[in-house]
Amino acid sequence: MLAPVLIVSLPTVGDKGAFPRYRGSVKIHVAHHPLIAHKLTVLRDENTNSPTFRQLVEELVMLLAYEATRKVKTVTIKIRTPVAETSGSVLAKPRPVVVPILRAGLGMLEGMTRLIPTAEVGFLGMVRDEKTLQASTYANRLPEDLTGRQCYILDPMLATGGTLIAAINYLIERGAQDITAITILAAPEGIKNVEDAFASSIFPITIVTGAMDEKLNEHGYIVPGLGDAGDRLYGVV
Repeated sequence: MLAPVLIVSLPTVGDKGAFPRYRGSVKIHVAHHPLIAHKLTVLRDENTNSPTFRQLVEELVMLLAYEATRKVKTVTIKIRTPVAETSGSVLAKPRPVVVPILRAGLGMLEGMTRLIPTAEVGFLGMVRDEKTLQASTYANRLPEDLTGRQCYILDPMLATGGTLIAAINYLIERGAQDITAITILAAPEGIKNVEDAFASSIFPITIVTGAMDEKLNEHGYIVPGLGDAGDRLYGVV
């Protein structure tokens, strides 16, 4: 296990030497892998249509979820194979909770549940004010008590970090103490905002992302990014 260290400069696309990194209770992990890089390139292309985009998101989430679930809780049980008795590991109870942020996070759900089909699924509806860039909650479908549950938040874009910060706080208020966020892309500004918000948190928070992009533009969009993930998944409504 790497010792906790604070890295001041934020590496971006193409810089593979500084992750994972820790600040306070927040761990950032950029999942560098040739398949992730390939799928992200096709995903970013403005000529990629919605059906292909949705399929790529599902595939990317499965790859990212593999990294995100490295510390999922398991218990050892005894089983018998056709040859002999042995022991193995199965997911512990209570089961993990997967929380997609509506609406774009919904496009990530299929990939996550393919990897952990026994996980429970909750929903959190959040919207970002395009003027203030602040997030507010408009709907939720979550257990009242998340004590002892490992929670996995799904949101394709970590831009300003406002939505993720609000979602994490919402889960903590319900008793969550082990939270992992899975994003396809992240911006350095958003990462810093999340780190600042939870620098003194006593609960472990992990962010697993497919790439750290360069910056946010004046409208709060990730650059180079991939555009509006919700629109590209489902079309403009």
